[in-house]
Amino acid sequence: MATSSRIQAVERATGRSWDDWLEYMARIGAPELTHHQIATAVIGELDGKVDNLGWWAQSTAVAYEQYIGRRIPGQRPDGTFQTSVSKSTSLGMEALMEAWTRFAAGNPDVDALVEGEVRVSGTENRITWRAKAREGESVIVISEPKKNGTASLVVQHLGSLTPERNEEAKELWRTIISGFVAGL
Repeated sequence: MATSSRIQAVERATGRSWDDWLEYMARIGAPELTHHQIATAVIGELDGKVDNLGWWAQSTAVAYEQYIGRRIPGQRPDGTFQTSVSKSTSLGMEALMEAWTRFAAGNPDVDALVEGEVRVSGTENRITWRAKAREGESVIVISEPKKNGTASLVVQHLGSLTPERNEEAKELWRTIISGFVAGL
Protein backbone atom coordinates (compact mmCIF):
# COMPACT_ATOMS: atom_id res chain seq x y z
CA MET A 1 0.00 0.00 0.00
CA ALA A 2 1.22 3.46 -0.93
CA THR A 3 0.70 6.65 0.99
CA SER A 4 -1.18 9.57 -0.44
CA SER A 5 -0.59 13.20 0.41
CA ARG A 6 -4.37 13.61 0.27
CA ILE A 7 -5.16 11.33 3.23
CA GLN A 8 -4.76 13.92 6.01
CA ALA A 9 -6.82 16.48 4.09
CA VAL A 10 -9.56 13.88 3.53
CA GLU A 11 -9.56 13.00 7.24
CA ARG A 12 -9.81 16.68 8.25
CA ALA A 13 -12.54 17.57 5.76
CA THR A 14 -14.68 14.48 6.27
CA GLY A 15 -14.18 14.04 10.00
CA ARG A 16 -13.34 10.36 9.48
CA SER A 17 -10.10 8.54 10.09
CA TRP A 18 -8.35 6.86 7.19
CA ASP A 19 -8.94 3.48 8.87
CA ASP A 20 -12.68 4.22 8.84
CA TRP A 21 -12.47 5.08 5.14
CA LEU A 22 -10.60 1.83 4.45
CA GLU A 23 -13.33 -0.14 6.23
CA TYR A 24 -15.97 1.69 4.20
CA MET A 25 -14.11 1.00 0.95
CA ALA A 26 -13.88 -2.69 1.83
CA ARG A 27 -17.64 -2.82 2.57
CA ILE A 28 -18.53 -1.37 -0.83
CA GLY A 29 -16.03 -3.54 -2.71
CA ALA A 30 -14.02 -0.52 -3.87
CA PRO A 31 -11.05 -2.53 -5.25
CA GLU A 32 -13.38 -3.86 -7.96
CA LEU A 33 -15.12 -0.53 -8.65
CA THR A 34 -14.20 2.14 -11.19
CA HIS A 35 -13.16 5.59 -10.05
CA HIS A 36 -16.60 6.92 -10.95
CA GLN A 37 -18.33 4.21 -8.94
CA ILE A 38 -16.17 4.87 -5.88
CA ALA A 39 -16.70 8.64 -6.07
CA THR A 40 -20.46 8.17 -6.49
CA ALA A 41 -20.61 5.92 -3.41
CA VAL A 42 -18.59 8.45 -1.42
CA ILE A 43 -21.00 11.22 -2.47
CA GLY A 44 -23.80 9.21 -0.88
CA GLU A 45 -21.73 8.73 2.24
CA LEU A 46 -20.75 12.41 2.60
CA ASP A 47 -23.98 14.08 1.45
CA GLY A 48 -24.96 16.72 4.01
CA LYS A 49 -21.72 16.27 5.95
CA VAL A 50 -19.20 18.38 4.02
CA ASP A 51 -19.05 21.55 1.98
CA ASN A 52 -18.03 21.09 -1.66
CA LEU A 53 -19.38 17.55 -1.77
CA GLY A 54 -18.16 16.64 -5.27
CA TRP A 55 -14.63 17.85 -4.55
CA TRP A 56 -14.28 15.79 -1.38
CA ALA A 57 -15.85 12.70 -2.95
CA GLN A 58 -13.30 12.90 -5.78
CA SER A 59 -10.45 13.58 -3.37
CA THR A 60 -11.42 10.62 -1.20
CA ALA A 61 -11.68 8.32 -4.23
CA VAL A 62 -8.31 9.48 -5.59
CA ALA A 63 -6.62 9.12 -2.18
CA TYR A 64 -7.96 5.57 -1.96
CA GLU A 65 -6.84 4.69 -5.50
CA GLN A 66 -3.37 6.03 -4.72
CA TYR A 67 -3.34 4.14 -1.43
CA ILE A 68 -4.08 0.80 -3.11
CA GLY A 69 -1.60 1.49 -5.91
CA ARG A 70 -4.14 1.86 -8.71
CA ARG A 71 -2.76 5.25 -9.64
CA ILE A 72 0.11 7.53 -8.76
CA PRO A 73 -0.10 11.26 -7.94
CA GLY A 74 -1.13 13.29 -10.97
CA GLN A 75 -2.56 10.27 -12.78
CA ARG A 76 -6.13 10.42 -14.06
CA PRO A 77 -8.53 7.47 -14.26
CA ASP A 78 -7.70 7.01 -17.97
CA GLY A 79 -3.99 6.51 -17.17
CA THR A 80 -2.84 9.90 -18.46
CA PHE A 81 -1.49 12.61 -16.19
CA GLN A 82 -2.63 16.09 -15.21
CA THR A 83 -0.78 18.89 -13.52
CA SER A 84 -1.66 22.41 -12.50
CA VAL A 85 0.03 25.67 -11.64
CA SER A 86 -1.65 28.67 -10.05
CA LYS A 87 -0.78 32.23 -9.12
CA SER A 88 -2.76 34.86 -7.26
CA THR A 89 -2.82 38.32 -8.81
CA SER A 90 -4.05 41.78 -7.93
CA LEU A 91 -6.34 41.88 -10.98
CA GLY A 92 -10.04 41.12 -11.04
CA MET A 93 -11.29 38.02 -12.85
CA GLU A 94 -12.17 39.67 -16.19
CA ALA A 95 -9.08 41.89 -16.32
CA LEU A 96 -6.90 38.88 -15.54
CA MET A 97 -8.35 36.81 -18.39
CA GLU A 98 -8.02 39.73 -20.80
CA ALA A 99 -4.36 40.15 -19.80
CA TRP A 100 -3.74 36.39 -20.12
CA THR A 101 -5.39 36.21 -23.55
CA ARG A 102 -3.22 39.08 -24.85
CA PHE A 103 -0.08 37.57 -23.32
CA ALA A 104 -0.76 34.05 -24.62
CA ALA A 105 -1.48 35.25 -28.16
CA GLY A 106 2.01 36.74 -28.48
CA ASN A 107 4.09 34.42 -26.34
CA PRO A 108 6.37 31.98 -28.20
CA ASP A 109 6.49 29.55 -25.23
CA VAL A 110 2.70 29.30 -25.13
CA ASP A 111 2.65 28.98 -28.92
CA ALA A 112 5.13 26.09 -28.71
CA LEU A 113 2.78 24.22 -26.34
CA VAL A 114 -0.64 24.79 -27.91
CA GLU A 115 -2.09 24.36 -31.37
CA GLY A 116 -5.34 25.22 -33.07
CA GLU A 117 -8.01 27.64 -31.96
CA VAL A 118 -8.33 28.94 -28.44
CA ARG A 119 -11.82 29.04 -26.91
CA VAL A 120 -12.72 31.44 -24.12
CA SER A 121 -15.95 31.12 -22.17
CA GLY A 122 -17.11 32.21 -18.78
CA THR A 123 -19.60 32.52 -16.00
CA GLU A 124 -19.77 34.79 -13.00
CA ASN A 125 -17.65 32.23 -11.12
CA ARG A 126 -14.81 31.70 -13.60
CA ILE A 127 -13.55 32.44 -17.09
CA THR A 128 -11.91 29.61 -19.01
CA TRP A 129 -9.36 29.68 -21.85
CA ARG A 130 -9.05 26.28 -23.56
CA ALA A 131 -6.65 25.01 -26.19
CA LYS A 132 -5.46 21.75 -27.65
CA ALA A 133 -1.85 21.09 -26.85
CA ARG A 134 0.69 19.22 -28.88
CA GLU A 135 0.98 15.43 -28.56
CA GLY A 136 -2.77 15.02 -27.88
CA GLU A 137 -2.66 16.98 -24.63
CA SER A 138 -4.88 19.91 -23.69
CA VAL A 139 -4.58 23.10 -21.66
CA ILE A 140 -7.19 24.88 -19.58
CA VAL A 141 -6.42 28.29 -18.08
CA ILE A 142 -8.95 29.52 -15.54
CA SER A 143 -9.40 32.96 -14.03
CA GLU A 144 -11.05 32.43 -10.65
CA PRO A 145 -12.25 35.21 -8.36
CA LYS A 146 -10.97 35.52 -4.82
CA LYS A 147 -12.97 36.98 -1.94
CA ASN A 148 -11.14 40.31 -1.97
CA GLY A 149 -12.05 41.16 -5.60
CA THR A 150 -8.80 39.87 -7.05
CA ALA A 151 -8.37 36.68 -9.04
CA SER A 152 -6.09 33.69 -9.42
CA LEU A 153 -4.88 32.21 -12.68
CA VAL A 154 -4.94 28.41 -12.70
CA VAL A 155 -3.34 26.44 -15.53
CA GLN A 156 -4.25 22.78 -15.97
CA HIS A 157 -2.24 20.67 -18.40
CA LEU A 158 -4.04 17.41 -19.17
CA GLY A 159 -3.27 14.24 -21.08
CA SER A 160 0.46 13.73 -20.57
CA LEU A 161 1.35 10.10 -21.20
CA THR A 162 4.12 9.75 -18.61
CA PRO A 163 4.93 11.19 -15.18
CA GLU A 164 8.12 12.63 -16.68
CA ARG A 165 6.19 14.51 -19.38
CA ASN A 166 3.75 15.69 -16.70
CA GLU A 167 6.59 17.14 -14.62
CA GLU A 168 8.11 18.75 -17.72
CA ALA A 169 4.76 20.40 -18.52
CA LYS A 170 4.46 21.65 -14.92
CA GLU A 171 7.90 23.27 -15.09
CA LEU A 172 7.14 24.87 -18.47
CA TRP A 173 3.89 26.35 -17.14
CA ARG A 174 5.56 27.57 -13.95
CA THR A 175 8.05 29.49 -16.06
CA ILE A 176 5.36 30.87 -18.39
CA ILE A 177 3.04 31.92 -15.57
CA SER A 178 5.88 33.49 -13.58
CA GLY A 179 6.79 35.57 -16.64
CA PHE A 180 3.17 36.53 -17.18
CA VAL A 181 2.59 37.60 -13.58
CA ALA A 182 5.89 39.52 -13.48
CA GLY A 183 4.68 41.58 -16.44
CA LEU A 184 1.36 42.60 -14.85
